[in-house]
Amino acid sequence: MTVPDVTVVTAVYNTMPYLTRCLTSLVEQTIGRDRLQVVAVDDGSTDGSGRELDRFARMYPGTVKVLHQPNSGGPAGPSNRALEHATGRYVFFIGSDDYLGPEALERLVDAADRWDSDVVLGRLVGVNSRYIHQAIYAENAAEVDLFDSALPWSLSNTKLFRRDLIEKYGLRYPEDMPVGSDQPFTIEACVRARRISVLADYDYYYAVRRLNARNITYKSRHRERLRCAEEIVAFVAGLIEPGPRRDAVLLRHFTWEIAKLLENDFLGLERDVQSDVAAGVRALAEAYLTDRIRDQLPVEARIRLAAARYGDVDHLLAVIRQDAELGIPPAVVDGDRWYAGYPGFRDPQLGIPDAWYDITAGAADWVARLDTVSAAFEGSRALLVTARSPRPDLAELTGAVALVAGDVVGATVSVVADATGTTVRARIPLDRLVADTAPGGELRTVQARVEAFGTTGVAALRGARRPVPQRTVVRRGVRLHILTTTTNHKGQLVIAVAPVTPRRLVARLRRGLPLGGK
Repeated sequence: MTVPDVTVVTAVYNTMPYLTRCLTSLVEQTIGRDRLQVVAVDDGSTDGSGRELDRFARMYPGTVKVLHQPNSGGPAGPSNRALEHATGRYVFFIGSDDYLGPEALERLVDAADRWDSDVVLGRLVGVNSRYIHQAIYAENAAEVDLFDSALPWSLSNTKLFRRDLIEKYGLRYPEDMPVGSDQPFTIEACVRARRISVLADYDYYYAVRRLNARNITYKSRHRERLRCAEEIVAFVAGLIEPGPRRDAVLLRHFTWEIAKLLENDFLGLERDVQSDVAAGVRALAEAYLTDRIRDQLPVEARIRLAAARYGDVDHLLAVIRQDAELGIPPAVVDGDRWYAGYPGFRDPQLGIPDAWYDITAGAADWVARLDTVSAAFEGSRALLVTARSPRPDLAELTGAVALVAGDVVGATVSVVADATGTTVRARIPLDRLVADTAPGGELRTVQARVEAFGTTGVAALRGARRPVPQRTVVRRGVRLHILTTTTNHKGQLVIAVAPVTPRRLVARLRRGLPLGGK
């Protein structure tokens, strides 16, 4: 029997109609079905996904293998079961609601063979405004290192892995993790790999944000997410010895998984959940958050983690409310040092070191921090954004102030100071937003950009405190695009730009929403 070049593994649970596109993108790969094996595990689907898998298995009996099992509660179990049936030289994992570019597998396998790589990343792009961290895909690279590149920010399993590596080290998914079970697998593969390569010259993988938002990640709860963060951090600590290499990986986890536990939605949790999460974050910070990690954290994440580490739940709530409800805190200037004046700064009862509040290196970014007052569409022409700085001297500190969405620069209408701050108004042209948008849509964070202290400061605009999504429709040629302004999970003002496709229309009609509804 001929050994296939690549086995594609997919864990499937209720992903119709996305599953059809996923499977179609696999069997139509230019690598050819004789070089391909697809192993799909139906994890107790109830929406017809199992029947769709069986249909593809009948159509492509030499390529598609389907396994059925009762629901396991997450992708780890089905992924492990699929690995037991994989026979390809390489293994590639795909989410069953995602899909591949037609040449993806051929290009990935060719690169792995050419460079003798154990792991190959192909550029991921987001669909339906799904966010994908892009730094690792800056350029093709025959070899990257986990510890001195942007790779820790791209730890999903959506990569090509040499199967000999997987079997040599017995790499499998921890089945007790409902969320994030691919990260221990991917981290260890990257630590063990002789060579990791990156391909940035093609759209290899389309990561889809489902319009019904039922992905397990979106449903997960704070206690579950805390437990998964604890397991990931413990896994990294057991795999990599203390020092700069471990910190390079853990920086991602403190910035992402752990800091996200303390975002604005923390305010709405039950008190016992707040207490449990705060205690868990405190333990992680005390054990693993080194000064090296602290000094690289974004200021808001750093100060919230400091509140969890040194204070009680009420202090943590006060810090989060400062961001979510009160607005930008003052800057405290002491000699040549700048500090963020959050609750707890130099409070002798807490004893939090000044370094947690120090913003000197990013003083220009701090000056660029503005709160959104309003964001209103002017028909289909422009988005008029009004933002507020607490600094009456903003114009004196800065050479120029601009509001931007991605690389689209708004036209500044006015910069007006008064006794309590400065108001900035700018129009962002919608035709530019639509023209520069990827086919699957994009999520643009609105930022303030200032020239100050001999450098350029950039900061995302805080979203409105009581956000009311605004929508408009923009035509470009024969295509329509829905533009929506709202506030993301970080409390930042964002613009979602989504092409109007037949699938999107059908999904919204099924949900009983008007065109462009949230």
